Amino acid sequence: MKVEELAEKLPLWIKEKVEAAGCRSAVLGMSGGIDSSVVAVLCRRTLPENVLGVLMPCHSIPQDEEHALAVADKFSIPTEKVVLDSVFDALIKVLPDKAVDTASGRLAMANLKARLRMLTLYHFANQRKYLVVGSGNRSELAIGYFTKHGDSGVDILPLGNLVKAQVRELARFLGIPGEIIDKPPSAGLWEGQTDEDDMGFSYEELDCFLTSGDVTDDLRKKIEYMMAACEHKRLTPPVPPF
Repeated sequence: MKVEELAEKLPLWIKEKVEAAGCRSAVLGMSGGIDSSVVAVLCRRTLPENVLGVLMPCHSIPQDEEHALAVADKFSIPTEKVVLDSVFDALIKVLPDKAVDTASGRLAMANLKARLRMLTLYHFANQRKYLVVGSGNRSELAIGYFTKHGDSGVDILPLGNLVKAQVRELARFLGIPGEIIDKPPSAGLWEGQTDEDDMGFSYEELDCFLTSGDVTDDLRKKIEYMMAACEHKRLTPPVPPF
């Protein structure tokens, strides 16, 4: 589908889902990244009066907030800011096994941030009778590059069928500021963290695998392994067949 069609159809789809759920509008997290910026603008196009963008810094990089506010200002998106630093710190104090010097420990701490943000968004959603809109794209969903019950804890995923390259194209068409489109994709979970460093390959390579399968055998095996390992993250909790 051409970018012009996506820019027209996705806002209508969002509105349809909001109305079908009997909700008044939509709430979403604004991280300053390309995906959440695109989703915010799409929501603003179809729900101009009540859509809400929430900034949720949690020991975050200041630039992320600057970029989120730049999008909010340019497209007149109402925002709320909820600083989660102290909540995160308080939770860390009471939790055992806080070995952040290990890969698993650092991941566990990072996932806490995503889950605190999910709680915050649903607070606003419940208070205002809004739908929570997520920003996950097809590339991330395919390999499980998201936090279960964190950034995946949403009601709808408008970008869920778009690979990262399509999101970038849509961002340019919508007029997202260039510094947001061009910066290295990052979840902003710790200083210097980038998506592609975490994944071990580029979004371009991942997109090629998903759209054409035209990748090396080694990369294919790595991606297929990741897809299989995260299958549980894409499914609802299993129940016994009896």
